Amino acid sequence: MPYESDAPHTPGMTSLPPPAEELRILDAELYRLDARRAQLLARRAWLVSVLQPVRPLPAPPPPSSRPEATAPGVQNVLLLLGGVLLTVAAMVFTLVSWGHLGITGRSLVLGGVTLAVLGAPVALLRRGLRSTAESVAGLGLALTVLDAYALYEAAFAGADGVTYTALASTVLAALWAAYGMALDELRLPRPAALLAGQLPLPLWVVAADGGPYAVTAALLLTAAGDAVVALRVSGRPLRPVALVCAFTVGGLGVLASVVLSLDASGPGAAARAAGLLLLAAAIALGVARFTPHTALATGTALAAGLCAVAGAGGVLRVSLPGTWVVPACLACGIALLAVARGTAPVRRGLTLASYAVQGGAVLWALPAAGVALLGPTVWLGRVWAGAPEDARAAVTVDAFWPPHSATAPLVLVVVAALLAVRGDARWRPYALGPAWAAAVALPAALELPYAAGLSLLGLLVTALLWRGTPSAAGLAVATSLSLGLLSLAAEPATLTVLASLTAVFAAAALRGRAAPVPAAASLGHATALACAVGASAGWRPEHIALLVLVVPVAAALLAPRIADPAGTLAVEITGAVAGLVAVGLALPDLPLLALVLSLCAVITAGTAVRPDRRRVGHAAVVLFVLASWVRLAAWQVGVPEAYTLPVTVPALLVGVVRRRRDPRSSSWTAYGPGLAATLLPSLAATWGDPEWTRPLLLGAAALLVTLLGARHRLQSLLVLGGAVLVVDALHELAPYLVQAADALPRWVPPALAGLLLLALGATYEQRLRDVRKVREVLGRMN
Repeated sequence: MPYESDAPHTPGMTSLPPPAEELRILDAELYRLDARRAQLLARRAWLVSVLQPVRPLPAPPPPSSRPEATAPGVQNVLLLLGGVLLTVAAMVFTLVSWGHLGITGRSLVLGGVTLAVLGAPVALLRRGLRSTAESVAGLGLALTVLDAYALYEAAFAGADGVTYTALASTVLAALWAAYGMALDELRLPRPAALLAGQLPLPLWVVAADGGPYAVTAALLLTAAGDAVVALRVSGRPLRPVALVCAFTVGGLGVLASVVLSLDASGPGAAARAAGLLLLAAAIALGVARFTPHTALATGTALAAGLCAVAGAGGVLRVSLPGTWVVPACLACGIALLAVARGTAPVRRGLTLASYAVQGGAVLWALPAAGVALLGPTVWLGRVWAGAPEDARAAVTVDAFWPPHSATAPLVLVVVAALLAVRGDARWRPYALGPAWAAAVALPAALELPYAAGLSLLGLLVTALLWRGTPSAAGLAVATSLSLGLLSLAAEPATLTVLASLTAVFAAAALRGRAAPVPAAASLGHATALACAVGASAGWRPEHIALLVLVVPVAAALLAPRIADPAGTLAVEITGAVAGLVAVGLALPDLPLLALVLSLCAVITAGTAVRPDRRRVGHAAVVLFVLASWVRLAAWQVGVPEAYTLPVTVPALLVGVVRRRRDPRSSSWTAYGPGLAATLLPSLAATWGDPEWTRPLLLGAAALLVTLLGARHRLQSLLVLGGAVLVVDALHELAPYLVQAADALPRWVPPALAGLLLLALGATYEQRLRDVRKVREVLGRMN
């Protein structure tokens, strides 16, 4: 509809706003009214809260204490304690108060109480009191044991105790089992019957005068019954109890069987013990076959395999010579690999048993290899004492050969072959270890002739180097060391073996097979060969040192031609060690020692020519200096400048070159070491020198150094030259200063000290006054 207005229209005035604008204005007014209303309501609520009285908040309830034990737990503890106390009371009554009643009273009391206690769980179970019924049933079972004891004391006191115990345990086991079957809800009677069932069979065997073999068989059969129960019963707690009983009784039976096997002195006794061990193996294998648990199956199969090998080993021990017992047992262990059938856990357990037997055989054989490897060290103190009778005598000079170890190499070879044939890619490389140990022990085990043993070890070194792996190279070095020590027994053997080893390792290094190790070993054997050649020629040690220097020369020439950095470093280190050996040999003769040091310095300087070995030049300088000092000592020169000037002059020249290349380098680094090397020792020598020549020359040199330092503004020259000059002058003026001091009156030193103190005090006061003036000036500025 059209918009109408009652307001009169005045000429010249605007009309009302359009509807849309007026609607916007109304909405804005209403929004402001709503905001004002909310503000007023909030203010009203605050005023109401202020005018109302403050009501205290209700206090929170105190925290309730949490029980530390559950109700079933408290119940079980109470029932257990009650059962134990009643059992103790029954024992006290039976053992102490028994004599106060006659035979009729005794029977009536114990019988009635036992029947009442055993019948009480029926009523308790009907009422749903299962825990109480368990406690009462346990008390009843304990009373049956007391009944058996009371019956023995009353009616069968003259009977055999073992027989009666066997009968009583049989009857109690049967009664408890029947009681548990009758009251199926009770958990205690059947495990108790199983525990009691561990005694009847061994006790019946003992009562029948059965020997240790029969008793052990009874233990194993009892363990077999426990295993059957554990496998066929799935409920708790009967199955855990059966497992514990099976392992405990079975372990006792196996231990007794092993003891019988070790004590067997003939084939018959050993066969009987082996039969027991085979019975244990069959029981364990049956458990492994039928148990559903993988770990249990593997463990019992492992035990079965070990029992079978132990039984066979007992028979072999009394049937074969001691040398062949371990190889035969190893064969039995290997046979386990062939008979490993059945489920995967069974096969795994038998395989582990075979590995355990192989490991034991290797441990038995290792002492023989150790004696063969380390025994030759004794020849270091008996060089060229004469060739021994055979290889075993050569390694057992100060050691003993392990008994029955002649077949140790065979055992090691067999194990190595198994690792190589049956092992996977991870274990196959480990076959090298047993094979190497077998080869090392073979000459001594077979008592080969001395020369044959050396030849065999030499072939072993060659074969290991031909293999070319780092591990084989390491074993080759170990074998060569043992071979070299073994060859020290005879002069021809020493020369031949060392020359052969040098050539063999050099050839391996040239072929590039694990080059660093063969190269270093070749130079090491060459060093030993040089010593042996010199000793064979009758040379003195200091002359042999000149021959040994051939090795460092060869190392210095060969090192740059090796492409492998590791090989280069190994050759250089070995050459340095050979140089040290030469120095050690030349120590008794000072002139020859100086010559050796000079030659070593020349070799080192030649090495320092290479761009990557510049730092070796420092070692060359040190060797040259040492050579000069040794030569001066050989000439009995006692003047210190003769030792220090050969150091100072090259050091100063090096410093000059360094300052020219790097003008920013410190003068202390460039010239300090060289100047100190001569000035300080000479200064120390002047204090004990009564002549005037050294102080005069030292003072002149110090003055020249000081002037040069002042001319070129070098701190090190100024400080060192000036300090030495002052100290040298004081040394020269010291006698006159002492005379002057003696000529002075006694009052002069105190007077001088007083003047010094006055001067210090005046200076201190002057400083304080200056500080005070500065403070006053600052105060006026504020």
